[in-house]
Order: sequence, then structure tokens, then C-alpha cells
Amino acid sequence: MNTAIAVCTCVLMGYLIGSINLSYLISKSKGYDIREHGSGNAGASNLIITMGKKIGAFVAVVDVMKAFLVVRLAMYIYPEMKYAGVIAATSVILGHIFPFYMGFRGGKGLATLGGSILALDYRLFLILLLFALFIAFVTDYICFAPITCSVLFPVIYGVAKKDVWYAAILFIATVCIIYRHIGNLKRIKTGKELRFSFLWNRKAEAERLGIEDDDGVSYPWQYDEEQQKHNTH
Repeated sequence: MNTAIAVCTCVLMGYLIGSINLSYLISKSKGYDIREHGSGNAGASNLIITMGKKIGAFVAVVDVMKAFLVVRLAMYIYPEMKYAGVIAATSVILGHIFPFYMGFRGGKGLATLGGSILALDYRLFLILLLFALFIAFVTDYICFAPITCSVLFPVIYGVAKKDVWYAAILFIATVCIIYRHIGNLKRIKTGKELRFSFLWNRKAEAERLGIEDDDGVSYPWQYDEEQQKHNTH
């Protein structure tokens, strides 16, 4: 086995499959860019905001499965390369966050993180899923789930494997996931972040944020500062 070729294959395969952003493609088929509506994020959570729970849940499952399949495929193709799974996992998350054809402005990586964890260790996936739900319900902000899980997973997985390189490779994705959630943390500070309870209490959240509860409405916090800067150039 040529290790360099194997690594490049895992990276390229993970990135290209990860960059298939169904939320963006569905919105474009409807004649608009999802990044210009709702929370400004090209992910399943924003699809729930702008198009409804059913389509959002469907896309979330697709995002989970694309990560799961690409990680398992890498492990199947290169069973003798012990880092194949984590390299593919990191690459599929980066592809989802930074798709080349979207100006490197994609989703935030929660679903692909989940799919990667599921592929690498289903027991750890179940534990972190329960933990993520607990964090979301306690804080009432979904963004704390990917931030905390993206930090915990590499540490726990690296310790379980007794190999620091597993953690080091996965931490590349951790840094990118945290980076993509800086805008969420800023909005929490100013009281403009959408709460997790929006899923079952949409009207109250719309009133709290001073918006109308209509489909396709542009929210006042739809862009992060970095996105605004990008759009002005």
C-alpha cells in the first residue's frame, strides 16, 4: 500500500462527498440561496427554520449518512491503514463546512460530526447523542451541542485507542466547527440567537426576536459579521 496515495484518496473522497450540501441544492431548486434566509447557515437546522421540520429532518439524516458512508468506505478500502477512518471523518466534515463551489461557506458540521462518530464508534455516538440533547435542553441553544461534542469526541476516542494521533487528526475538524459557531456565540451574547425551543415554540421565539412567523422571512440576525464582510467584497 502506498500510504501517501491512501491518505490523499481518503482526504479527497471525504471532502468531495462532504461538500454535497443538500440544504443549499434544495434551496437553489426553489429559486433562492438558503444562506440569505433564516440563520444564514447552509445546514439542516436552517432548512427547518425556512422550509419546515420534515424536510429539515430528512436533510439532517442525509448529512449524517453521507459522513457515515464515506468513513466506512475509507475503512473498507484501506483496512491496513489505521487512520483511514479519522482522516475521512475530518475531511467529510471540512467538505461540509467549506464546499469549494459555495465560496467555502457551507454548513456548520453538526450532522456530519454525528455521522462520523457513528461510523467510528456507535456506542460513543449514542452516549454523545444523549449528552448533546441534554446540553441543548439545559442551555436551550443547539450550538453548544456541536461545540462540546467536537471537543469531547477526539479526546475520548484518542484515549480509547491509546493513540494521540487519532485525537490530533480529529481536532482539525474541532477547530473548524468551533470557528463556524463563533457567530452563534456572539448572537447568544446579544440575545439574538434562536433557541432550541424554537422547534416546539416557534411563535414565542418569533415574538422574542421581533420577527413575523412567516415562511421565507429574513431574520434580523441572518448573517454573521464575517459573512457580511464577505458579501461586501
